[in-house]
Amino acid sequence: MSDRVAVEIEEGVADVRLTRPEKLNACDIAMFEALVEAADGLAADRSLRAVVLSGEGRGFSAGIDVSAFGGAGGRNLFERSDASPANFVQRSAWAWRELSVPVVAAVHGVCFGAGLQIALAADVRFVAPDARLSVMEIKWGLVPDVSGTRTLIHLVRDDVARELVYTGRQVSGSEAAALGLASHLSDTPHEAALVLAREIAARSPSAIRADKRLLNASRQIDDAAGLRLEEGLQRSVMGKPNQREAVQANLEKRTPLFTDPE
Repeated sequence: MSDRVAVEIEEGVADVRLTRPEKLNACDIAMFEALVEAADGLAADRSLRAVVLSGEGRGFSAGIDVSAFGGAGGRNLFERSDASPANFVQRSAWAWRELSVPVVAAVHGVCFGAGLQIALAADVRFVAPDARLSVMEIKWGLVPDVSGTRTLIHLVRDDVARELVYTGRQVSGSEAAALGLASHLSDTPHEAALVLAREIAARSPSAIRADKRLLNASRQIDDAAGLRLEEGLQRSVMGKPNQREAVQANLEKRTPLFTDPE
């Protein structure tokens, strides 16, 4: 992996860390590229069960490294591919939403701008009470453009989202939990995220992947399509080896032995 993101996998759980602590994990082109590369690499791993996403050092991420974007190194920040609706920069966050397994973010210290948008793309967020979070783009005369508005609007009330975007004000981890930005408060968010990821990893990987696909789609489709998808995904796991193993292990009061999804 690059010098911007480190990935370690143990028993199906990927520990993904932003590794630019000397810059508070600020996002430059190399960071965006490394995040997309890490997500794409994990997407190809059928043994993957869950991901923990965190930042090394004193914070999760200070957001955009403004000094690194003078010419963007010749990179087209808005480049798109047929594989995703997100552009290059958006995919640094959106790729974690697209990943077929749950992603748990662990947030401490600062989590600003692009960093917050990356954290919001996770399925669940553990946040330290004294963390500081901000949709900071307005400070630079910009709009949130790392997919954050697509996730923010499903987490907080409309008026709250508007206030946060319009003002860029900082909120503590405790206020973030009250507003809905944080799923849980924890003095040790990385450890708490790993505990949840390992719990998820112990469940049927076929059902978990189907769950994430269903939940991702639920806000994009109408009721009729959602009900059909729910039925179709249930049919795809019902009676299959991992579902049978889940039942058998429960009856026998033992740890299930699941196989990797096809």
